[in-house]
Amino acid sequence: MIAMPFPPSAAPAWRPDVFARRAPFLAARGRVLTAVRAFFAARDFVEVDTPALQVSPGMEPHLQAFATDLHGPHPDDQRRLYLHTSPEFAMKKLLVAGAPRLWQLAHVYRNGERSSTHAPEFSMLEWYRAGEGYRALIGDCQDLVRDAARAAGRERFAFRGMTCDPFADWRVLTVPDAFFEYAGIDLMAAYDGSHDPDPAALAAEAARIGVPPHAGDRWEDIVFRIMFERIEPHLGADVPCVLTDYPLCMAALSRPKPDDPRLAERFELYACGLELANAFGELTDAAVQRARFEADMDLKERIYGERFPVDEDFLAALAHGMPESSGIAMGFDRLAMLCAGADDINQVLWLPVADAVSCR
Repeated sequence: MIAMPFPPSAAPAWRPDVFARRAPFLAARGRVLTAVRAFFAARDFVEVDTPALQVSPGMEPHLQAFATDLHGPHPDDQRRLYLHTSPEFAMKKLLVAGAPRLWQLAHVYRNGERSSTHAPEFSMLEWYRAGEGYRALIGDCQDLVRDAARAAGRERFAFRGMTCDPFADWRVLTVPDAFFEYAGIDLMAAYDGSHDPDPAALAAEAARIGVPPHAGDRWEDIVFRIMFERIEPHLGADVPCVLTDYPLCMAALSRPKPDDPRLAERFELYACGLELANAFGELTDAAVQRARFEADMDLKERIYGERFPVDEDFLAALAHGMPESSGIAMGFDRLAMLCAGADDINQVLWLPVADAVSCR
């Protein structure tokens, strides 16, 4: 989803009258956090705390990062580091080290993102299961979201005119099926299975349904536009929706499905049209992961004129031997929004970044 510019609040969040209006939302956030900690404790997960400063902030081509310089005691002792966009690389190193189940509530940082559902600094809830497939994470999501809703006293979620019952049976829908149901497009007929598919066939389909492609669009660009305009607004209506089986070119750090290598072991969770989580059956092949990183950074350089360094320590950990694992990242603030009945992410942040740095 594209983050649109969002102006800071008219009054500082520390003003007593402003804080009083936000206090019920923050109280709900606290109850959700208590439920989250109880959820992981009951399942023998270890809570970890990894550094926010990393060699690589993450390799998603369209994410912007915050950079800083680490200085040593000598003038020439200096190194460029980044605030992480996810604790993923660090947590996977701990899987290699031998931690079987781990979770973290981490502050993460993404530049250029500001809207009613985006903040440049936000809380990411991330957890991993060694030796278990990615579909086990669907059950985790169901139990966790329901526990959070109960803790906040919420029987249904409501957001931007949509409602959703987290206690009803959830819907599991594949990406190809979603394209056919909501856009009338046979997505796999327009996909050649490569990392950078020819966009011509999908562009024609997009034009047919009134979502005209733009000059220079890649295949993924067209997919995202169709999803944004025709599919995402329907996801998580009435019940939460688990969107599975992404085309392999959108695999990120997930592995191919054994029964159909054109698709990836990946799902995203939606409620009331709001994306809550992104999950993978984790890729453990270091050579394949390096190739994906290089392709993603080539794309980033082509579009934005920059590239992030590869975390060689992460690839060395994969080569050493990461166990078959599944992992997921959930936007904790968005979960808190739904549980609190908030319509703006700033309502569930103790201090929004703009207020904290007087950026107005």
